Amino acid sequence: MGPSIFEQTAPFCNGKGGGRSGRVPPCYTPSAVIAGWCWELIEPYLRRNLLNRGLARPTRREVLGEFARVWPDITATIGVQAPHAGTVRFKWLVRVPAPELTPFLEDPEGWIGTRFGGGKFKMNLHHGLHFVNTKNFKPEGEPRWPAAPELLLD
Repeated sequence: MGPSIFEQTAPFCNGKGGGRSGRVPPCYTPSAVIAGWCWELIEPYLRRNLLNRGLARPTRREVLGEFARVWPDITATIGVQAPHAGTVRFKWLVRVPAPELTPFLEDPEGWIGTRFGGGKFKMNLHHGLHFVNTKNFKPEGEPRWPAAPELLLD
């Protein structure tokens, strides 16, 4: 795999840092701003899509174009690890569409903690029905998620 899009795109990415590590800057595209930690999750999917269409070595413009194409259909589904019958399962709590993701992307643990309290959470990214990637979060605080209704997944 070639260099990261961040190694190629000074005009699109600033140096403020993203995520908890502070290593990856947010990426600015013509249609969206995305946190660096989330770009790291989405970029491999974008490159696979382009490879499947015959672009083995896509340019920065092609990767960003693919991002602009798929972003409107991206959703983040957030669940929490919940004890169940002597084991654990995920209780799915919310599905957030791309146009509403900005506050979550800016501070995922704060966003989750404010709504659901503490616990072990998983975020799954999907593009339509296609799985994109996953990331775990563990916000501190008293769990409030047991009182939240469970999201019924189709």
